Amino acid sequence: MGSGQVTSSEPFDFQGKHVTVAGLGVSGVPAAKVLHGLGATVTVVNDGADERARAQAAELEALGITVRLGDGDTLPEGTELIVTAPGWKPDKPLFAAAAQAGVPVWGDVELAWRLRGPDAAPWLAVTGTNGKTTTVQMLASILKAAGLRTAAVGNIGVSLLDAVLGEEKYDVLAVELSSYQLHWAPSLLAHSAAVLNLAPDHLDWHGSMEAYAADKGRIYEGNRVACVYNVADKATEDLVREADVEEGCRAIGFTLGTPAPSQLGVVEGILVDRAFVENRQKNAQELAEVADVNPPAPHNIANALAAAALARAYGVPAKAVRDGLRAFTPDAHRIAHVADVDGVAYVDDSKATNTHAAEASLAAYESIVWIAGGLAKGAVFDELVAKAAQRLRGAVLIGADRALIREALARHAPEVPVVDLDRTDTGAMRAAVQEARRLARPGDTVLLAPACASMDMFVNYNKRGDAFADAVRELGSAEG
Repeated sequence: MGSGQVTSSEPFDFQGKHVTVAGLGVSGVPAAKVLHGLGATVTVVNDGADERARAQAAELEALGITVRLGDGDTLPEGTELIVTAPGWKPDKPLFAAAAQAGVPVWGDVELAWRLRGPDAAPWLAVTGTNGKTTTVQMLASILKAAGLRTAAVGNIGVSLLDAVLGEEKYDVLAVELSSYQLHWAPSLLAHSAAVLNLAPDHLDWHGSMEAYAADKGRIYEGNRVACVYNVADKATEDLVREADVEEGCRAIGFTLGTPAPSQLGVVEGILVDRAFVENRQKNAQELAEVADVNPPAPHNIANALAAAALARAYGVPAKAVRDGLRAFTPDAHRIAHVADVDGVAYVDDSKATNTHAAEASLAAYESIVWIAGGLAKGAVFDELVAKAAQRLRGAVLIGADRALIREALARHAPEVPVVDLDRTDTGAMRAAVQEARRLARPGDTVLLAPACASMDMFVNYNKRGDAFADAVRELGSAEG
């Protein structure tokens, strides 16, 4: 860990400044309104000109904001700053023109960071390929249990701009940040931050795994108290080593094994802290039981440890960690137990939209009939299937790219029976669940962990999970 003098960003006077907002949508519209309210001359540029974009444009134009639809590539004359939606790729011509003209580019997170008041709440920040939302929600639950005014913000929940500029005063914020948001947040300095894991994702956006990792690593820059990393994922520790942090900031690991000094881990079913205790060479603080984590799957225990590490870095007592974890309820479609039918458990993890998430899900059960498939987004499945092969009793494949998974199963788990469902109608998930039931034996888990995106057959992963749960409930009612 490098230690350099990290200075906070200068306040920025927006009065009369020509600011271009790149992209309408969830972050662009509020950013445009806030900037306009601060006295900036705002122009919004947007690639598309569909019905939704036209409606948003009309709303902004009524306030006196200029909107250019169908041209997101040209830099408007006189632009002094660009505030971009996080999803806009760094290689867009607009940004090349900005670089040539010496115009800075900020994301909505950077804008929120710059607009914080002098007594603003510190940020406890979380990123990673998988588990971000759950970890941030657990963290907020722990902070609330300690009596702190907090909210889960950023890539989820309350928008950061609302949290920073709203009436409500917070003591501390639990902030989820995507790699896109971090790319466009050059001066963000978190109190403490965690990178949960790193696996190939969004490489089409970042251009390479190295660029993706570097953007994730931005979260550690300027940390004051703790850089939290995953002991089982060396890439996260490497990012801590490379980070430029404040003097005295510590590297804190979390592990599913017995923790070394300056780590949190698990000992005989107990979550323990050997980082934020007196004499950490000899002492450990009991925080909670594994049974307090909902659900107690291995990757979710890792999320709980990361949340606990950030809360402890902020000075939260051990009792609040336990109380916060007990009070936490996971979002729908995240390894959610739907029902038991004929001694078989049916589990909905539709949120497992990439191979890394599916791998964590498959590792949580001993004997699995796996429902998988959808849009692969360029993923390969050999490693996933090879790791899970011993646990698979059968597989039911759905969706556009199911052949990729079928081929990986043929290579690495040839003895596992596979049902290939060549249908995309509304009854396809019901058929998949019925096939899975046929393959399952008492004691098995039928697990929807698609390892793929859902948009080939469903509006989103929520609808996919709902279809699975509905089909399972039909099985149960038919049985009764």
